[in-house]
Amino acid sequence: MFQRTGAGALDYFPCRYGASKLLLRGPKRRPAKQYCAVIGGTETYGKFVEIPYPKRLEERIAQQVINLGCPGAGIDAFLHDPTLLDLCQKAEVVIVQTMGAQNMSNRFYSVHPRRNDRFIRASATMKAVFHDVDFTEFSFTRHMLSRLRVLAPDRYQMVEDELKTAWVARMKLLANQLPEHSILLHLRGGMDAAGLGQEPLFISAEMIEQVAGSFGNVVTVEPSEAALQVGTRGMIFDPMEAPAASGLPGVAVHDEVADALMPLVSVQWAA
Repeated sequence: MFQRTGAGALDYFPCRYGASKLLLRGPKRRPAKQYCAVIGGTETYGKFVEIPYPKRLEERIAQQVINLGCPGAGIDAFLHDPTLLDLCQKAEVVIVQTMGAQNMSNRFYSVHPRRNDRFIRASATMKAVFHDVDFTEFSFTRHMLSRLRVLAPDRYQMVEDELKTAWVARMKLLANQLPEHSILLHLRGGMDAAGLGQEPLFISAEMIEQVAGSFGNVVTVEPSEAALQVGTRGMIFDPMEAPAASGLPGVAVHDEVADALMPLVSVQWAA
């Protein structure tokens, strides 16, 4: 659905790089001698946005910025993709958007290796803790977690705690495979519709502090009230997609992200 086109729909020019199986935001780029690589999820991909923040950043710094954003991606999608890791390792600067902790495999459940938002199976531990839950009814991590939170809030907290611990360890592992000039982008979003928390899910300021030392720089972007007021104006979507569009960063937020990144990328490029 992210790549479908039709009357009034936005063409994302989906593409793949080398042997990677991840379908990324296009058009596909031939890496220049020097370039910046950006990895992240739906926000970096720029769902419903014609010019997402990686492209806006490219216009500001006059250097090539390759968008490796993938819808529904978590850390695992990039950590287990040798082609994209190699592309990042050869970059002058790498920007890593913080992706929600719900979309990665852990002691309680496994996710799809590429579409990390897809729930695959519950572990023996998960089934033992939630013996009264039929996991065959779940296809997506967010749906599964929201149901567990309602059915058994006390037991659910064990899963959330595990996700937070695993996220910190996984982010440090990813950062260790990136160049010295890497930037962690923490783009704060709105509240999850199911009440799971603020986007990206389960990522606290303390967790950002724990991984900050593994990156060259950290930038947190809290969209301004003015940007939020713009809402979906300028976004491209079909009428039935309006609810989904309203929950994602709009064009004004993408502008603010590019503005926040520009000085850091420029400094690290010069270094």
